[in-house]
Amino acid sequence: MASIGVLAIQGDVLEHRKMLDSIGIESSEVRLPEHLDDLDGLIIPGGESTTIVQLIDIYELRTPLVDKVNEGLAVWGTCAGMIVIAKNLNDKRPNPLGLMDIEVSRNAFGRQIDSFETDLDIHGIDGPPMHAIFIRAPLVTQIGSGVEILAEVGEGKPVAVKQNRLLATSFHPELTADSRMHSMFVDIAHSTP
Repeated sequence: MASIGVLAIQGDVLEHRKMLDSIGIESSEVRLPEHLDDLDGLIIPGGESTTIVQLIDIYELRTPLVDKVNEGLAVWGTCAGMIVIAKNLNDKRPNPLGLMDIEVSRNAFGRQIDSFETDLDIHGIDGPPMHAIFIRAPLVTQIGSGVEILAEVGEGKPVAVKQNRLLATSFHPELTADSRMHSMFVDIAHSTP
């Protein structure tokens, strides 16, 4: 079974761990470089992207995390996590990790008051549309050649993307009762790099 860690320095850590627990997956909290050892997958949760990146750098996680991804670690960024793993941002800060070949616009849908919920058809997930919660959500504005769009809001607004063993969502699956995105990520992490 895949060993999944949740970056536990800021954001929706407990919510992701509860969702993983609900599908029978034990998880661990990642705060230091050595916590990355023996993981198959890492979730970077929603929260405040600038704070998350600052703490990644304070705890000296940037280089070990990039190295682990290059060795095959699967990573899923949700909301702020999408910003953290992007190659480029439309904004001046934070300095993303550059893991996924996407460009992202922070708070693309507006401020907190503009948060919304909608149902999404997600490529690769069977069953009814997934209920998605968007809170000060980012948006993918450009994708590289190896990036697959899994879901869009409206015309041409990607909100779920995948590149090899990297997954990113603008929305918060951990805030719903639907575990299908978590199951998808576990499958990615469990697959051979």
